[in-house]
Amino acid sequence: MTAVPTHDELLALARAAAGTAYAPYSEFPVGAAVLGADGTVHTGCNVENAAYGLTTCAERGAISAMVRAGTRRIDTVAIVGLHAAPCYPCGACRQALAEFGCRTVVVEVDGAAKAHPFVELLPHGFGPADLQ
Repeated sequence: MTAVPTHDELLALARAAAGTAYAPYSEFPVGAAVLGADGTVHTGCNVENAAYGLTTCAERGAISAMVRAGTRRIDTVAIVGLHAAPCYPCGACRQALAEFGCRTVVVEVDGAAKAHPFVELLPHGFGPADLQ
């Protein structure tokens, strides 16, 4: 991989992460790759639970890995659903991505990377600055 991964490389990492998902109930495996503002990449997959409310989305799993590694800002997130394209983040994940300043969301459309400015996915979002 190059020093800063391309959108296609991030999608490939997200696809690989989706392959490790634990999704026995929905059979909807999802993977995410988060590119931190410091250039590090962290991946996550969805982990379901019989008590559905305890399910963790791929994006939030990747964010947890990023935070654990010491990074606090997201540049880009790439998301792949193995059975759906495009696969956009749910509302809870959009809010979590906003918390860490995500700038770009990349999904797969017709086999190609499609990038969106994050603000298009969560206009007028509520964030840390709103608490001051």
